[in-house]
Amino acid sequence: MQAKHFPPDFVDDKQDKTMCKINPRVDFAFKKLFGSEENKDLLISLINAIVSEQEQVVELELKNPYNLADYQAGKMSILDIKAKAENGNWFNVEMQIGEDRNFDKRAIYYRAKLVTDQLGVGMMYKELNKTISINILDYDLVPEVTEVHSYFKIINPATGKDHGMHDVFELHYIELKKFTKTYHEIQNALDRWSSFLTTAHQLDREHTPKELASDKNIVKAIAAIDRMFNEEERLVYEVRLKEFIDVASIIASGAEKNIEIGVEIGMEKGKEMGVEIGMEKASKAIVLNMAGKGVDVASIAELTGLSVSDIAALLQSASEQ
Repeated sequence: MQAKHFPPDFVDDKQDKTMCKINPRVDFAFKKLFGSEENKDLLISLINAIVSEQEQVVELELKNPYNLADYQAGKMSILDIKAKAENGNWFNVEMQIGEDRNFDKRAIYYRAKLVTDQLGVGMMYKELNKTISINILDYDLVPEVTEVHSYFKIINPATGKDHGMHDVFELHYIELKKFTKTYHEIQNALDRWSSFLTTAHQLDREHTPKELASDKNIVKAIAAIDRMFNEEERLVYEVRLKEFIDVASIIASGAEKNIEIGVEIGMEKGKEMGVEIGMEKASKAIVLNMAGKGVDVASIAELTGLSVSDIAALLQSASEQ
């Protein structure tokens, strides 16, 4: 079984009271900050920092706006943001903390679903609008690339062009771990948003660096991040955050055990077996830990990358022991 990996350094840094206490990289916080009606201007700014000049957005209609009741009822198990621009373009924006080596395939699936969801009964293919998938990752995914922003589209490899065909698709990855610029090195809107997402927990609202303070959208985001949760929402955020931290800890422990097993066996095959055994144990521990806290099977599957049937089998095995 394959589980997602979470960065061991993912922590909720709480400093003095003038600093942000909410980490916007936690998907629940990201969803409310950028997926709420009152903050559509922030979402537009984020999208425009990523897409080309030709695809700039003026107005958006949120298709799955943030709603706490929907989340609690399980209707919002995937905390992505779907929106439609005034020119007909569809956007899917997602924040991903947990390291998932198969995320490229997942991104393609969600983009394809965004396409098929557009077609109603009796509609024609020519009515399909362009879909732009934006995936903000808190880990490295695209190999051999040092840039924070990677952009993919369908082209003819022989010519390197799309020839005006299959032009209804764009896929963007923003890999935050690759963002290493200091405030003085910030040059554009994407730099500012990357800086905000990676350092929000360190920003002093009363003394925001001038490179960020010059952007009204960043200023609004900094002001909004701390006061956007009521008591009930804060509790959900804390639970979500703890789930990520618990998984990170278990995965890290499993990885350490893998190395020990591999060394003891002393052969390359032994190393492979050690990794597999460690991951099996880690996966089982993760599932039992979350289930014991009342997390539903669908959410466990989303967080770990395991199938519902595998999770059910683990729970059944544990109950029989």
